Amino acid sequence: MDLFLQAVPIFLLVFCRITSFFVVAPIFSTRGVPAMAKIGLGFFVSLMVFLAMGQEQMPALNAEYLLVVIREILIGLLLGFVAYLFFTIVQTAGSFIDLQMGFGMANVIDPMTGVSTPMLGNFKFILLILIFLSMNGHHYLLMAIMQSYEWIPLGNELYAKISQGNISTFLVETFAYTFMLSLQMSAPLVVAMFLTDVGLGFLARTAPQFNVFVIGIPLKILVGFLILAMLMPGMVALFGQIFEQMFRAMEQLLHLISADSGGTT
Repeated sequence: MDLFLQAVPIFLLVFCRITSFFVVAPIFSTRGVPAMAKIGLGFFVSLMVFLAMGQEQMPALNAEYLLVVIREILIGLLLGFVAYLFFTIVQTAGSFIDLQMGFGMANVIDPMTGVSTPMLGNFKFILLILIFLSMNGHHYLLMAIMQSYEWIPLGNELYAKISQGNISTFLVETFAYTFMLSLQMSAPLVVAMFLTDVGLGFLARTAPQFNVFVIGIPLKILVGFLILAMLMPGMVALFGQIFEQMFRAMEQLLHLISADSGGTT
């Protein structure tokens, strides 16, 4: 019974961090994954981490234990949110492209997230997930959350890092960086649509008998699909760069939280 009472508080802390990570992390947080599967996967991963970590980091069972539980939940949410930010790049880029091609009002419901998403953004998001799964990216996400205990032990100083403003600064910079990447991804099609609008403007001035509103919309859609088809072969390499930046950002977050908190860097 004494061994059980010593093991349950530690296992609960491990379970809180890993389960909160699955709630936000890409692939695992989608609506297609049942809630029981998320809880079961979190339980078994937590069990493996607990057996590997042991009972060396015994927390104090007092009123401060509740704050420790909240701290572990925040760590899991932070790691999952940083990973999810890089998956929203393709959806943001798709919304920029749809706005220029005329698909801005033809949004569809994404079955994976349950929200309304742009058509091309949803197409690129599905392609991103397929490439991520083919590269065993979900295995690397599991390795990241399991190895986070080497960087951030249970006795970490997350609240001190939050009070210093380091975490919020990192999140704002990461959000700005992902938004810049989405602009860069949509730039070829957006520029092509802008040049098409310029050409249609010159056509309207030189040949007023042409109805630009009638020929402009199908022309922009045709040009957009042609350029998208030309860019498709390079999507795999581009998505690979996004995944690399995602894991690098997660490593930076781990290093930022683990600095001077007893974790190995």
